[in-house]
Amino acid sequence: MLRGINYDIGTFYRKDELSRPDFDESVIKKELEIIKNELYCDAVKITGHDTYRLSKASEFALQLGLQVWLTPSHIDATPADAAQHLVECAIAAENLRLIYGNIIFVSGFEYSIFLKGFMKGESIYERLEKMFSPVGLVFNLLGLRAGIYRKLNIYLRETTQQIRTYFKGQVTYASGTWEKINWDLFDLIGLDHYRAAYNRAFYNKQLEAYYKFNKPVVVMEFGCCAYMGAEDKGPMGWAVTEMVGERRIVKDGVVRDESVQANYITQTLDQLKQENVHAAFVFTFINPMYKHDTNP
Repeated sequence: MLRGINYDIGTFYRKDELSRPDFDESVIKKELEIIKNELYCDAVKITGHDTYRLSKASEFALQLGLQVWLTPSHIDATPADAAQHLVECAIAAENLRLIYGNIIFVSGFEYSIFLKGFMKGESIYERLEKMFSPVGLVFNLLGLRAGIYRKLNIYLRETTQQIRTYFKGQVTYASGTWEKINWDLFDLIGLDHYRAAYNRAFYNKQLEAYYKFNKPVVVMEFGCCAYMGAEDKGPMGWAVTEMVGERRIVKDGVVRDESVQANYITQTLDQLKQENVHAAFVFTFINPMYKHDTNP
């Protein structure tokens, strides 16, 4: 099993707010060396918006011998704008593939909520709320969002055809577990699959449901935060801050505990290895814009 980690070179999760404002090439090289030599990763999933940054960070990683999963992000874009961005990134990825090989193209992630046009809502946060509200979860369970996934699969078919015009390597997509994807379009099955309180008992069963497609299964994101109780929250572990006036603070009662994160990652890696997953990527290496304190 390939062991990897997500590495964000700058994503606009909010308008005009880049998750990594500075792109210091010496820092990027150093962090990728840490990923290879200290975290013992075989692969890195490089995510971000700017095509130059994606290409440069990918080149550094490839030179280190890491397999690169190049993943463009264009959050809150229209489907048309996102498609154009994917083509630009596919051209850059092919240029790298011709020199280094060992690069896989990820044609987006969780588009039902990260792009406009599938779920109602102007921002990712509005769409997240709709998707994961109690009513939204019932809608999904009852299959009442089938129209959204039909529309998404048509879009994925069109964009994947465009990507393959320029990029001649393997192509996949990082899906949410709620999305019903036509995997015939892709070479590998990509799944953002977090273990949390709500699915701990059937985490492996959820994964095994994808074996029927007879393609390598890849866990594109998994992990948890470093505080007590974070292992129960899975992908929503980040939601422990709130705005008080102009300041963002960590909510009361949150107790930092790095052993929670370490145990979660090692236990999940063991599970995924037993399931013969092709590759697994921890989320995430660093987010410089997250609330932090100089006192560790």
